[in-house]
Amino acid sequence: MPRYAFKIEYDGGPFAGWQRQADQPSVQGAIEAALAKLEPREHTIAAAGRTDAGVHATAQVAHADLKKDWDPFRLSEALNFHLKPAPVAILACAQVADDWHARFSATERRYLFRLVQRRAPMTHDRGLVWRVNNLLDAEAMREGAAHLIGHHDFTSFRSSICQAASPLKTLDEIRIEEIEIPHGREFRFHLRARSFLHNQVRSIVGTLERVGAGAWAPVQVKEALEARDRAACGPVCPPDGLYLCGVGYPKDPFAG
Repeated sequence: MPRYAFKIEYDGGPFAGWQRQADQPSVQGAIEAALAKLEPREHTIAAAGRTDAGVHATAQVAHADLKKDWDPFRLSEALNFHLKPAPVAILACAQVADDWHARFSATERRYLFRLVQRRAPMTHDRGLVWRVNNLLDAEAMREGAAHLIGHHDFTSFRSSICQAASPLKTLDEIRIEEIEIPHGREFRFHLRARSFLHNQVRSIVGTLERVGAGAWAPVQVKEALEARDRAACGPVCPPDGLYLCGVGYPKDPFAG
């Protein structure tokens, strides 16, 4: 059975997350239902990362095994037709080796978190960013973020229900971009690692927001990390501004 990789974009707002749910809509369920329209049977697709309810993606990667030998472009077009009107799109499709795996072949994941500081409620970007009222100091947040770069025990920055075998992770990058927008500012947090713990990104951004607001000193991020205690972390920010925006592989399946 030929195996196909998919690059996927979705608005996570209407879904209970990536993972298939028995009684709630999921991104995985929507794609598997579309696949069943093309090859009528049960389908199971595997993703590079299982995003939570309300979390978005601009470049999620998944794979599926099909019976028919599809032209990748025609397969993506057919899936996009059957995915309507769900806010899910197949951006690219490629046939891959039988042992290629969207999750286990991945060498890094990249996330973007969009945080908007402005007084007025969001209209066009409602559900797509986290809005806060208070002014934020980007340099203070960068100073706090620097303590998290590298290989650490991230117990303080993971969910109590995280199923990862170990809290040890290597965070390769946290880059904070500040953009002036009408009536406010947008802060974009770019995070890169081989893998992340459950709620790690949202815990980090929630903590750095407290630093930016002046409620925490930057050095307190280091103290929270070293505490190895969930209670030492700042608040977990809402999922609205979080995007899975890239997955790295030894060889990009969608290149060329």
